[in-house]
Amino acid sequence: MTDVLLRGGLPWGLGSPADIHVRDGLIHRVAPDAEVPGAQVIDIDGQIVLPGLVEAHCHLDKTLFGGPWVPHAADDTLAGRIGDDLGRRAELGVPSVARIGALLERMSAAGTTHARTHTDIDPQVGLRGVEAVREAAAGSPVEVRQVAFPQHGLLTNPGTAELLEEALKSGVEAVGGLDPAGIDRDPVRHLDLIFGLAGRYGTHLDIHLHDGGSLGGWELELITERTRALGLGGRVTVSHAYALGQLDEPYQDRLARGFAEAGVAVATAAVYSFPVPPIKKLRAAGVTVACGHDGIRDLWGPYGSGDMLERAMHVAYRSTFRRDEDIELALEAATFGGARALGLEGYGLSPGDRADLVVVPSGGPAEAVVVHPARTLVMKDGVVLHN
Repeated sequence: MTDVLLRGGLPWGLGSPADIHVRDGLIHRVAPDAEVPGAQVIDIDGQIVLPGLVEAHCHLDKTLFGGPWVPHAADDTLAGRIGDDLGRRAELGVPSVARIGALLERMSAAGTTHARTHTDIDPQVGLRGVEAVREAAAGSPVEVRQVAFPQHGLLTNPGTAELLEEALKSGVEAVGGLDPAGIDRDPVRHLDLIFGLAGRYGTHLDIHLHDGGSLGGWELELITERTRALGLGGRVTVSHAYALGQLDEPYQDRLARGFAEAGVAVATAAVYSFPVPPIKKLRAAGVTVACGHDGIRDLWGPYGSGDMLERAMHVAYRSTFRRDEDIELALEAATFGGARALGLEGYGLSPGDRADLVVVPSGGPAEAVVVHPARTLVMKDGVVLHN
């Protein structure tokens, strides 16, 4: 592969301008005034350089992106959105390989290099969503990891558990869960099942937890205990975790310490007015925090752009972050935090890391989040995709 030299950028975290020399898909050297005879030189003077953005929580299989506008019809309850989704997905041709592909192209142009998507698994749709996402991802530079997700209930929807296992046998990278108490009404059996599948197939585990207050807090304790007992640290994520934003500070502190010790990550989308986990508290305790869009133009809501810098801005805004160092916590969730939650290897801006890079025309990382301008350059494995 041709050597590429990104000249004069500001690699995030370095503190001063430096050239980035890319060779054979990897970052070879980061140094000021580098000389690489014969290299393709790209001048990015004064622009911020970030590692590839990580979409840690989305639903590609549901998307209506790239198609005609579909007015939102569900009511404001979780049950209402689930019912509308079930009732209309066949009518609207969901899942659609073309729409998933259009969204992945948009994500790539905005600098996303990796995505974790929660794909619906239930007796109605079977594994069609898994297959559609795989087909669309095969033609995309975005590396997609799927979660086998029981969107419409696990224990309450007979046949779903068997389909989850079938999905994992086919190579799906993670098993999902959904409100073990609020939806399935049996948190012990629910957690037994999904933790058992994750252990048996050596996969990650990512649990949607909308249950709030003390009920959600108790479920978070159960998840932490099982993660620790089964040695699954670094492979378990709780998505949304609304309860964390509702509990008192001593309870938050106790849960944060437990997450850090057990290796449980938290993913947030900061959508609508739903509670946002206390990101500063979690990071101070050493907890991995990731973020994503949740739904993007689907039957659950008409919003979402596929731009992870814009999503990081929403996370920062909903967290009332104003200082640069706080806003950068939201950017970390969209980059290094997501990479840790997904278990990505060779991720970052150091020599030896994969050359997944995003160049943003801004003077610093906080500005990149707040303004989220069009990307100047997106590179995946050393190949310039968008410039």
